[in-house]
Amino acid sequence: MTWNKRSGPKSLSSWMLSFSLVFLLALTGCSVYSFSGTNIDPSVKSISISTFQNTSNNGPSSLSQRFTEDFKDYFQRNTSIKQVPRDGDLQFEGEIIAFDYAPAAIQQQDGRDQAGVNRLTIQVRVKFTNTKDPTQDFEQTFQQPEDFPATQDIASINNDPAAVRRVTQRIITDVFNKSVANW
Repeated sequence: MTWNKRSGPKSLSSWMLSFSLVFLLALTGCSVYSFSGTNIDPSVKSISISTFQNTSNNGPSSLSQRFTEDFKDYFQRNTSIKQVPRDGDLQFEGEIIAFDYAPAAIQQQDGRDQAGVNRLTIQVRVKFTNTKDPTQDFEQTFQQPEDFPATQDIASINNDPAAVRRVTQRIITDVFNKSVANW
């Protein structure tokens, strides 16, 4: 602790408080930063998200609808942009192109090769259009895996929405980070 004749004792904590206040004031003056981690231009007012069709020939029948609704919910929770049916300043469209369930780790058991772990892999092709800044547009395939015990077959995975949702949530987070968080 140091002593200042004009203002009295100064401690490290009062210095940190002053620094924090200045830092927060500087952040609030920057209109494209938000605490959700987004980096959205202030001129962007709307977002449109088309239905992601499941063209993979696999997966639960509700996969397309569930993925699209989760996608919309994620953006609604993490941005203040208004969602519109079409022609938003930010536009997302795409399709679920793979829903694969296959052995990931082969083990020898009783002289035979058997799956020790099965892996679910989901791939989603996403086209992102930013009408305010076309340099940020992209078309990319996002993929995430999830491993399951070999005792769980594809039917049990399809009947367990939480298992599939864990994978799709990671894909949605990756798309969010690439499009509006600029990671």
